[in-house]
Amino acid sequence: MKDHGYESRRFVIGGVATLIVVIYIIRLFTLQITSDDYKKSADSNAFLKRIDFPSRGVITDRNGKLMVYNQPAYDIMVVMNEARGRLDTLEFCKTLSITREEFDHRMATIKDISKNPGYSRFTQQLFISQLSDRDFSIFQEKMFRFPGFYVQRRSIRQYTYPYAAHVLGDVAEVSPSDIERDDYYQPGDYIGKQGVERSYEEQLRGEKGVRILLRDAHGRVQGSYKNGELDRKPVAGKNLTLSIDLELQALGERLMENKIGSIVAIEPSTGEVLCMVSSPTYDPRQMVGRMRSKNHVTLSRDIWKPLLNRSIMGLYPPGSTFKTSQGLTFLTEGIITPTTPFPCSHGFNFRGLHVGCHGHAAPLPLVPAISTSCNGFFCWGLYHMIGARQKYGSVQNAMNTWRDYMVSMGFGYKLGIDLPGEKRGLIPNAEFYDNAYKGSWNGLTIISISIGQGEVLLTPLQIANLGATIANRGYYYVPHVVRKVQGEPLDTTFTRRHYSKASRRAYDYVVQGMRSSALGGTCRSLARYDFMACGKTGTAQNRGHDHSVFMGFAPMDKPVIAVAVYVENGGWGADYGVPLGGLIMEQYINGKLSEASKKKAEEFQHRVIHYGATSR
Repeated sequence: MKDHGYESRRFVIGGVATLIVVIYIIRLFTLQITSDDYKKSADSNAFLKRIDFPSRGVITDRNGKLMVYNQPAYDIMVVMNEARGRLDTLEFCKTLSITREEFDHRMATIKDISKNPGYSRFTQQLFISQLSDRDFSIFQEKMFRFPGFYVQRRSIRQYTYPYAAHVLGDVAEVSPSDIERDDYYQPGDYIGKQGVERSYEEQLRGEKGVRILLRDAHGRVQGSYKNGELDRKPVAGKNLTLSIDLELQALGERLMENKIGSIVAIEPSTGEVLCMVSSPTYDPRQMVGRMRSKNHVTLSRDIWKPLLNRSIMGLYPPGSTFKTSQGLTFLTEGIITPTTPFPCSHGFNFRGLHVGCHGHAAPLPLVPAISTSCNGFFCWGLYHMIGARQKYGSVQNAMNTWRDYMVSMGFGYKLGIDLPGEKRGLIPNAEFYDNAYKGSWNGLTIISISIGQGEVLLTPLQIANLGATIANRGYYYVPHVVRKVQGEPLDTTFTRRHYSKASRRAYDYVVQGMRSSALGGTCRSLARYDFMACGKTGTAQNRGHDHSVFMGFAPMDKPVIAVAVYVENGGWGADYGVPLGGLIMEQYINGKLSEASKKKAEEFQHRVIHYGATSR
């Protein structure tokens, strides 16, 4: 008779034994095939991979003046697997002049996967960055006493001049998101954070090299593995030549001291940005070395926002500089002819609506309307365009036609400059007003956009680009701050012409108006120069004191520079915009300022505009 209890026990024991064998097989498979922990450990004991960082590309201005270069620096790296339990911590801290608390915090941060996603105990991790030559020398003498710690030589950025911080940008340690986005980077690497350092990061950074060193059982380096056959040399980053004229940039930053706003100058024939001033600014040399983080926090908390690049991020009403775009549109669309006069009795007056204007002769046609900056003329022009139902069928179609002209001139969308952070501004369309006024609106409802007020918002870059487009009589190139990348052709984005919808004939009349303004109109102070300047003032209404705006170019027939000046709370366009714009033109065209202009530049440099209870 069978013993079923015995049979059951035999199956249970056999099952347990089989399970144990399977578990051992799976574990062996995991250790030998799937997991690379032991391989990493063996490799870590036998080999030391030392990264050789490439020199970052240098940056010069358009005339070859060195603006950004590299300087040697030293990082302390640690391999956690080698440093465990073998370190004289007190001596180590004393050598680097850090506290035990700082040491513990750094080691904990390295092992924190959330802060250091690329962590491995078998590979080098950044412990402390950018040692000075003195600290490096002291550490190097004692390094043999600190197993698991190594010195990594690299370079840090140095900025020659205190100018163009917003254009140049800065370099800092990579963030976890940078590492996730691009596997080129490892914890402790550096990356461009702003300006051209960011937008041209891939060209500037170069390619890392690597040296594989062989170690003995005691961890001592014995030399290169396979005589260096597997080593890879670093490839230096590519150099950049900016379109910025350093002397012009320096003048612009001087003129904007103690003021808030921007100056942008463009070469019309290429779209190259000659200067880009955003005020207040900061010295780019503050954003270097181990003090960068502290300085960045200080600047970010400054109520005047010096880190903000107002040239491409500031959204402003363009004021009367916008009238040039209106004249181009009305003339091309046949709303007016060059001789069409509109009345102006100290402004636009119709059906109880009044838009004020300063005193001048009236009625008047397009050219003198630009010269005198007549509000009434351009209000009438927009009123007739939006109300032309026989031509457009509806106010919506008329409005969208107007919008299309504005977009073709570079408004309402990003121009595409080679800098991060550009804003698009605002150009309203029919849908915008349908939503705002429930479909019940007309030309009178939106009349303020004809003089660059109301809902219209532009960046100073867009205003300067308008000047460049008028200078070219109808086309522009996408503005750019990099003139040349070493060994690469310029991106075709910056070499294609963009034509506006306005006619060449319309541009000729607008140019006449801007030249007339420089000779005897609102820009009459430009008449003193020996080059034929053309200009248009703007006085942008504001809750406080009005903003002073200027847009112009020179010379009239062969333009080499287009300028936009925007000074917050600067008053009339002629108060700040025109004189500052004239000085920028003179410096670039003549290569220097006259003695009289030097005195004027010094005067404006020391003028202080009061913003509320505080001044800049």
